[in-house]
Amino acid sequence: MRGSRFSVTVTMTSSRSEIPQAKRIVVKVGSSSVSGPNVGQIGMLVDALASAHGRGSEVILVSSGAIATGIPYLKLDARPTDLATQQAAAAVGQNVLIFRYQESLDRYRIVAGQILLTAGDMENPTHRSNAQRAMERLLGLRILPIVNENDTVATQEIRFGDNDRLAAMVSILVNADVLVLLSDIDALYTRPPGEPGAVKITSVPFDDDLASVTFGDIGAAGVGTGGAGTKVAAAKLAAAAGIPVLLAATGSVAEALAGNDLGTWFEAAQL
Repeated sequence: MRGSRFSVTVTMTSSRSEIPQAKRIVVKVGSSSVSGPNVGQIGMLVDALASAHGRGSEVILVSSGAIATGIPYLKLDARPTDLATQQAAAAVGQNVLIFRYQESLDRYRIVAGQILLTAGDMENPTHRSNAQRAMERLLGLRILPIVNENDTVATQEIRFGDNDRLAAMVSILVNADVLVLLSDIDALYTRPPGEPGAVKITSVPFDDDLASVTFGDIGAAGVGTGGAGTKVAAAKLAAAAGIPVLLAATGSVAEALAGNDLGTWFEAAQL
């Protein structure tokens, strides 16, 4: 058993096959998986989350996509580069994104709760405690929290940088049993999977520094901000706190939450 500083006790998930028995699961999905031409994947993602929720797991979704979702409503052709326009796109896009999730969750009579955080919130003990308390209460009420960075108020100096790190920090905050990082590709490879000689990595021991891995970007260019390097850094952050991590393709989320043998498994530190 792994104790929590918030007096919550959870069971260590030691392998993919144990994910269906996990009490608390954090799932992170990127912008390119739920916006633009892939907006239709929201329904498939919700199906998988609802299935885990239905078997009794507490599920938290960390979802990027506010800025990407807002871009067409601002009649922009690409992701804005200035902070003010990014904030405007996020203000519009977050509203639409949550609406899309709730509309899909309505099929299962599941209610979503929106939580927007900044890096400053996670560093401030009072704000951090308030966020933790709110999520615990939402989970206790069988609400499905949907977490995103608060892009409308975050500045370049205090941003998480990507939601992979946010997902790892949320996992630690709520003492999750497992973190599932969804991506546009199916696993981590020794080099970008489109390059010759790329080999799939199925499991990463906690003490493996992956020094031989060449990192490339994961995700659609110009939409998301994360890549393989950010996902590995996030996975290592969570694993160091005793939380195992599965990196898998968004299209395989149902199989991932069902405990199938896929993706890349990051073993957690034994605390």
